Formats: sequence, C-alpha cells, structure tokens
Amino acid sequence: MSAYWVARAKINDPVQYKKYTDPIAAVIDEHGGRILVRGGRYEILEGTKKFERHAVIEFPSMEAVLACYHSEEYQAARQFRLGGVGENELVIVEGITR
Repeated sequence: MSAYWVARAKINDPVQYKKYTDPIAAVIDEHGGRILVRGGRYEILEGTKKFERHAVIEFPSMEAVLACYHSEEYQAARQFRLGGVGENELVIVEGITR
C-alpha cells in the first residue's frame, strides 16, 4: 500500500535551505519515491499561513518512506535545514486500498 510524505516548510535562509533540497531527490529515488508536489502555487483555505512551501511525495509503502527518512543520506541532508534555516512540519501517512 502506498504511503505519502507530506511536508510544509517556512524557508528562512533560501541559500542554506537549497543545500538540503538539492541532494534529497536522489535519496527519494533510491527508496522508490515519486515527487508529486514540490513548491508551486498554493492557497491556504484553513489553518496557519506560516508555511509557504509544500511537498507531497508518494512511496510504494510505509516501510519505504520510513527507510528514506531514516537513511544516512537523508539525515545528512536534513542537517542543512536545522538551526533556523527552515521550519518544517512532516507527516507520513499510509494511502488507502481501492
């Protein structure tokens, strides 16, 4: 069953944050992920307006998305968005069976 990585971000330092975003596409690919949404036009209908960047990534399973998040490569890239460079919310959710 598919699982989804749903992230919302507020980018405080775009130059440093790019050091996080640049390497993660390859890490996502390695774990069978497919980026469905990354940036782009949006409109907040309900909830906080704090976050201005959104990402939705589909993975083949919950195990695959968790393996991606916990991988050494992702955790190394993740360090570039910590310490005030960006603020993130991240939820992993399993899809439905049709």
